[in-house]
This record gives sequence, structure tokens and C-alpha cells, in this order.
Amino acid sequence: MIDAHQHIWQLGEHDCCWPTPDLVAIYRNFGVEDVLPLARFAGVTGSVLVQSQESDADTDYLLAVAEQSDFVKAVVGWVDLASESASARIAHLAGHPKLRGLRPMLQSLPDDDWILRPELEPAIAAMKGHKLSFDALVYTRHLPHLEQFARRHPDLPIVIDHAAKPAVIATDRPADDWRNAIASIARLPNVHCKISGLPAESGKDQGQAELAPYIQYLLTVFGAERLMWGSDWPVIGLAPNKQLTIYKNWLNLVQHALTGCKLGEIESVFIGTSLRFYRIA
Repeated sequence: MIDAHQHIWQLGEHDCCWPTPDLVAIYRNFGVEDVLPLARFAGVTGSVLVQSQESDADTDYLLAVAEQSDFVKAVVGWVDLASESASARIAHLAGHPKLRGLRPMLQSLPDDDWILRPELEPAIAAMKGHKLSFDALVYTRHLPHLEQFARRHPDLPIVIDHAAKPAVIATDRPADDWRNAIASIARLPNVHCKISGLPAESGKDQGQAELAPYIQYLLTVFGAERLMWGSDWPVIGLAPNKQLTIYKNWLNLVQHALTGCKLGEIESVFIGTSLRFYRIA
């Protein structure tokens, strides 16, 4: 199995300014050596490291770690896509054998439609030229803008992180605005989605019964061939339901939600889609 979404960081190093001290559960250093026992116990044999800082130094750090780790199969880094030097930076990063994609942190930007700005086009062209993918860290409100972006760039592989962070805690069933926006963008063949991050969006008393409908809806609209599972470790430690802060418990929940799927569909969600999307040999 491939874990399509993991993070590592060293507080105060490589421009690391998040997590902040108030996030007690994850306010410490995390490295690949910390997740390896958890992943191996769960049957996970490889991971995709994803940036957590808006920093070139953080991306360089992730790539250096990946170079020394057989477990890390791919890296999703960060580039200031609005910078005049973005294209040159992308060309440089693309020379690293494990750099597979980039992720601007759209969720925290002041303009929900930032990704549609014309000054980003040279960087996006560079991404496509170097065959890099685009991880979209968004909330539901960003999805219409992301859909417009995806239509503008049908040859750019895009994956929605954490299923666009639906407000699971606010309702007992998937809200209509999330369902409609997800269904609309899922019609675009270049858009994929990660089954990740949902524990952190749910309440302390929510679990299998509340999260399974989200997973099953994603399967309905995207199909298994465009879905991939990710732990979001160690951010999963912020889940209000302490049972879902446990790596294997989250994996087990997703596996249970997919009960009844064909073997080929299950293989796609847990390994095939990640291998194809991130071009992992």
C-alpha cells in the first residue's frame, strides 16, 4: 500500500513556522523514522511526502530526506507560483528524481480565486512542461474556482487534498454544497481526490457511521481509479476523536467503508491511483 499524504517537520528548522504551540498534539518534531513503524504495522510500504510550509527551504529539506529514504516514493513541494523566478525554480526542482508535484496552500490565501490569477500562468506552464502534478489544499468554497482552473488546464493532473475538507463536525450527513461541488469537479478527468484529512474535520463522537458516507460518495463520483488513500500523518493527531488519531484505525475505517468494492477498486484506492498519479515506478 502507498500512503499518498504524509508530512514531516522540524520545529524552527527549514523555515518551519507551523504547527504553532497551541496545537499541542503535533507540536514536536516528526520524521520518517517516526512513521515507519506505524506504516509497516499497517501494511504500508511507501509514502508521498507533502509540504507543510510555504518555503523553498522546506521543499529542499523534504527532497533531501527523500533521497535517503526508500520508503519515500515521491515528494510534493512548494513554489511561490506568483514569483517571476517560479519557472526557473520549478525547472531546478524537476531535476530531482522524487519531485512529483507542487502544492500552493490555497486554503490560507485571502482570495478564494487566487489560483485563477494570470500572473501564475508561466509557473503552471512550467509545471506542465516538467510533467508535475498539482495538489489542491482547499475547502469546499474553493472548488468552483478550482474547477475553472482545471478546465483551463485539462492537461494538468490535479488532486484535491482531504476531499476539500468538508465540515463533517457540523452535520450528520454530507452537506449539499459539498456534494454538489465535488460532483461537478469530479466530471473533469484530470481531477483526482485524496481520502485523507477527514478525521480532523469530524467531531469527538463521530467515526465510522459519519465518515463512511463521505468516502462512499467520493467513490461514486470519482471512481476508484481517481481516488487515493492518505493518512495525513501526523496532522491526524488533531482529530477530536482520539481513536482516529491512530494511524491504523483511520486506515481500517476507510477499508471498512469500501467493503463490497471489487478487488481492483480497492487496489486502486490503496496503491494503483497513487502510483499512476505520482508516476511512481
